[in-house]
Amino acid sequence: MVQSAPEEYFAIHVVDETTGRGVPLITLKTTNQIALTTDSAGWIAFNEPGLMDRVTYFSVEGPGYALPKDGFGFAGVRLTPQAGKTAEVKVLRTNIAERMCRLTGQGIYRDSTLLGKEPPLPRPNLFADVMGQDSVQVVPWKGRYFWIFGDTQRTTYPLGNFHSTAAWSDAPDKGGLDPENGIHFEYVTDEGGDAVAKMLPMKEPGVVWLFGLCTVMDVQQQEHLMAHYSRWRDLGKRLEHGIAEMDESTGRFRRIAVLGDEFEWQHPRHNAVRVKGADGDWMYFSSPFSMTRVKADYESLQNTSAYEALAWSAEHGEYVWQNAVPPTTQKDEERLIAEKKMPANKALMQVTDAKSGKTVHLHAGSVHWNKHRERWIMIAVQEVGDVSYLGEVWYLEAPQIEGPWRKAVKIVTHPKYSFYNPSHHAFFDQQDGRIIYFQGTYAETFSGNPVATPRYDYNQLLYRLDLDDDRLKPAQKE
Repeated sequence: MVQSAPEEYFAIHVVDETTGRGVPLITLKTTNQIALTTDSAGWIAFNEPGLMDRVTYFSVEGPGYALPKDGFGFAGVRLTPQAGKTAEVKVLRTNIAERMCRLTGQGIYRDSTLLGKEPPLPRPNLFADVMGQDSVQVVPWKGRYFWIFGDTQRTTYPLGNFHSTAAWSDAPDKGGLDPENGIHFEYVTDEGGDAVAKMLPMKEPGVVWLFGLCTVMDVQQQEHLMAHYSRWRDLGKRLEHGIAEMDESTGRFRRIAVLGDEFEWQHPRHNAVRVKGADGDWMYFSSPFSMTRVKADYESLQNTSAYEALAWSAEHGEYVWQNAVPPTTQKDEERLIAEKKMPANKALMQVTDAKSGKTVHLHAGSVHWNKHRERWIMIAVQEVGDVSYLGEVWYLEAPQIEGPWRKAVKIVTHPKYSFYNPSHHAFFDQQDGRIIYFQGTYAETFSGNPVATPRYDYNQLLYRLDLDDDRLKPAQKE
C-alpha cells in the first residue's frame, strides 16, 4: 500500500482554547460513525474518499474536554476537508489537570508523521515492538531514570511480555525531553534488539509483576535496586511472591527470597517513597495511603520482621506503628468509626469530595513531599466513581505522610473508562513543585466500556497539574 503524501491530507488540529496547545485523545466522528482520534500533538490526518471538498459534520468528544452543545444536544463542528489545508478546532478543558501526551504504544505521533510534522520522539510510532503497556514504577538510578512496566502487548500477540518490561530515560536537564513532549524510553530489549526483554525470567507458568521499586544501600555503601515480585495465574490467584534484586551482571532481576503467603504486607509494595526521619531514613509504601514502612537499608528491606504497619490501637486510643497486625485500611477505619471504636477526629483516611461532601474510596496512587505547598500531596484514583470505575483521579494534601487525608478535589475524569495506578513523578516537578506531572494506565479492561480507544487503549497517559489553580484550594485549606 502506497502511503499518501502529507499534502494529500486535510489536517485537523484540536487545541486547548486557553493554551493553544494540541490536545491528545480527542475523537472526531462523522455522521456515519467514522471515528478519528487525535495523536499526542492533537493532530488528525484526514483523507476519506467521498468526504473531501464537501461540508462534513464531526462530533467532538474526549475525556476532560468539551465543546458547547447545540439545540439538539450535539457537540461538534462543520468542516470542509481539503487536501493540503488545515482547520483548527478549539476545545474547552473541563479537567483541572491538563492532558499532555501518550507515553507508550504504537502511533504516538501517527497523524503528525502523516502530515509531515517533526515529532519530538526519535521513534514516534513504534519502538521495541511495544503496542500496549500497563502500570509503571520508576526510580532515579545510576544517574538516569529506570522504569518498570507491567504487562506489555506486542504486534505479534496480545500476551507479548508478561514478565515485566524495563526502560531507561534521561532527565530533562541531562538531554532528556521536557515531559510535556513525552519521554524517550530506551527499552531493555532481547538479544535480537527488536522486542522488550523479560525483566524477571522464570520457567514456572504465570505472569510476573514488580512493585515497590526502590534503591537502598548496604553496610558497604553499595547501592541495590530492589522490588517485590509476584507470579500470578490470573488476577485472582497468586502462585508465588518474594523479594527480587537487579543483577547488574545480567541486567535482569533475580529472586533473592521467596515469601510465604502469611507475609501479605511485610515486603516492598506499590509506590515507594523515602522519608528522612530523626531516627534515619525510612521507605514508606503508598497505595495510596502510606500505612507500611521499613528502614531504608539493604538488610532491613529483606527482613520481614523489620516491616512496620500503621494500625489503630484501641489500647492506646490512637494509631501506632507496630509489626504484629496488618495496616488499618480506609474501609477498616470507616467501620471502626461506625462502630464507635474510633473517634472521627482521630481518622487518617476519611476522605470526602471537597465539593459535594460525598465519601471518596481511593484505590491506588502515590504520595510525595511537595516543596511548593510544603505539604505531602497525593494523586490517587477512586475505586468506584459516578461516571467510571477506576477512572476518576483526585488531589489531596496532608501535613504528615500518614495524614490525616481529608478533603479531595477531582482533577481528572475518564467517563466509562479506567485510568488506574496513577503515579506522580516528583523528579519532573517544575517551579519548586508548583507544576507536577503524573501518569496512569488508560484501559477499558475494568471499565465495562465495550469500545476500546484505538492506539490509546492499555497505554500510559501523562497529565500536568498546576498546584496554584484556584480550583484546588478546597483541598489545600486543612
